Formats: sequence, structure tokens, C-alpha cells
Amino acid sequence: MIRVALLSKWHVHAVDYAKQATELENISIEMVWDEDRVRGEEWSRELNVPFEAELESVLSNPSVDGVIVTAPTSEHKDVLMKAAQHGKHIFTEKVLALTIEECDGILAEVEKAEVEFMISLPRLGEDYYLYAQQAVDNEWLGQLTMVRCRVAHNGAVSTSQNPEGWLPSHFYEKEKTGGGAFIDLGAHPIYLANRLAGTPVAVTARLQSVFHPGVDDHAVALVEYGKGVLGVLETSFVSSGSPFQLELYGTEGTLLIEQNTVRIKSAQFDRENWVYPENLPAQLSTPMEQWVQAIEGSEEPVITKEDAIELTLVNQAAGLSQTSGQRIEINQIKS
Repeated sequence: MIRVALLSKWHVHAVDYAKQATELENISIEMVWDEDRVRGEEWSRELNVPFEAELESVLSNPSVDGVIVTAPTSEHKDVLMKAAQHGKHIFTEKVLALTIEECDGILAEVEKAEVEFMISLPRLGEDYYLYAQQAVDNEWLGQLTMVRCRVAHNGAVSTSQNPEGWLPSHFYEKEKTGGGAFIDLGAHPIYLANRLAGTPVAVTARLQSVFHPGVDDHAVALVEYGKGVLGVLETSFVSSGSPFQLELYGTEGTLLIEQNTVRIKSAQFDRENWVYPENLPAQLSTPMEQWVQAIEGSEEPVITKEDAIELTLVNQAAGLSQTSGQRIEINQIKS
């Protein structure tokens, strides 16, 4: 049994991860910590587990094997490094950290402690992504030239039920989040495009605000990859009814994914007509299941540290591009 502590209910997915952990027979939630004591105590009562006010007490507790981290992004470096230094396995919400320097520091401690690390990038296990990766790997589209991906919702839009929108107000506190829509919801287009298009080379981004000055509530980034591939990545907290879209374009075909519909037009299949594949690849284990399997030694995770690093690189470059109004080369950040 893997005994875990839940570290903060700050992120909107905290409840989802607690539910996933509860449903896995080889995880036991032992305690809750939260930087907001009132929120943490309430959550601990809901889960019927103890609340611990001191992070150090949680991490030094020998009855805790691992931690599930949904703390503010600005606190990831401190929380995750301390967890690794105490020998705790780590499951963390995206993004890993605000800068590549912080990522390097965290992952250095993870490697030193030889603990299992997992970042929640769930769409890397979805059937549509796996099919898209097959299309790229098998060159069904010829040479890949462009990837476009959009993930958006209306979390910042006022309604009668939620006058301020359904996202929590602290999602617009830049000192905690490090940004707005792009750093959070925009992570999904980023890591999907990174996998499909390769290593990011440069980023030009516009992070715009409609309702929340100081952070972006919708954004678009043009990401340049090797061999001339372009990525157009879009996200929004202010779009109602916007479907998930993933589009791949190549010299010999096009793959379009919208919500649950996948279609491909390829010179290798039927140049004139769309083909709707009947059997998509089987979905992979969830990030949390992959984490458990890694701890138990039964299977290597598919989601990697490199996925986490490149996600932060694009995010950091996008922020610099917005601030400077210029195209940012990834090597500028790495150097």
C-alpha cells in the first residue's frame, strides 16, 4: 500500500486527484496539509483523515510514502524539493514550475533521492493523441508541417450562478499562478504539440486579458519546431462552447480531431475522401496509475521529465514574448 499525503487544495483538480487516489486500491490517503489552514481542515474532515498544519511534519512522517501536490504553482519549487529531500515519491499537478531553473532544481533533488516523479499530463494517454502520434510516426501525413491545438472553456465568464465565473478567484493571482489561462489550461496544447512536432525552438505569444487585468484569460502562441514545423496553440477562459481541437497538417494529408471525432485524409489512404478510423489505440493508464506502477516497479511511466521540462520552456518563453513583444528563442532561456 502506498501511503500518501495531499498537499493543498489550491488547484481546481485537487478534488479530482483525491478521488482518483481513493479509487485506487493500492493508495491510502493518510493526511492533508494546506497553506490555507481553514481550507485544509475542511478538506480533511470531508476525507476523514487528519490535518497537519506544518509541512515539515508531513514530510518527515515515516508513515507517508508519497505526496500529491496541488499547491500554488509559485510554491512548487519549495514544496517539491523538500518532498524529494525527505524521500517522498511525487505526483504533481501541471505545470512543474515557473522557470526552467526551478525545474532543474526540483528534478535534481528527485534524481538524487531516487524517488518516483509524475506530472499530470493526462491527454498523453488519450486514444486520439495516440492515433495522432501513430500518424506522425508512420508518416501517414507525409512530412508534418503544422500542428494546431485549442483547449478552451468559459471559466472566467459571468453567469447568473457564478457572477465571477466558475474558476476560483485565486486563479487570477499572478503571484501564485505565474500567469493565467496559458500557463494552466494552455498546458494541454503545449505538451501535445511538443510530443507531435518535436523539440520547441522559438515562441511568439500574445497573452491577452478580457476580464482580469494582470493575467491572461485567453492566449495564442506560435511555436517553431525543427524542420520548419509550426505549432499554433490556443487557449481561453472566456470561450463558451469552444470544442477541443487538434489538427495536424502535412505534405500528404491532414488529420482533424474535434471533441470525440477523428478523421484523416491521406494520400496513403483515400486522397479525396475523409477516413474515420474505427479502432483507435487503447487508452493508456492515467498519470496517477502510471505513478503507482512506477513506485511498485511494474511498469515505466510514459509521461516523462522531458515532457515537464519542455512544457515549462514554452510557458516561460511565452511569458517573455508577451513582456518584450518579441520572438523568444528557447536557447536564450536555456543558456
